[in-house]
Amino acid sequence: MKPNNITKIKICPRCRKAYHGHPAVSRLDNETAICSDCGTREALESIDISKAEQEQILSIIHRSM
Repeated sequence: MKPNNITKIKICPRCRKAYHGHPAVSRLDNETAICSDCGTREALESIDISKAEQEQILSIIHRSM
């Protein structure tokens, strides 16, 4: 049998953008599946990183992928 190559697209409840792959778990309730960008934002917010710096960090992460 051939492997199943179906990619499941999900919508992040936090940012409302489509994503695929393994979700992050929200730090707010430890249950809700969110996209990895929102997971990174929540982690950075928890250590008081400004929104502008969060976006810079995410752009660096995206460039390296």
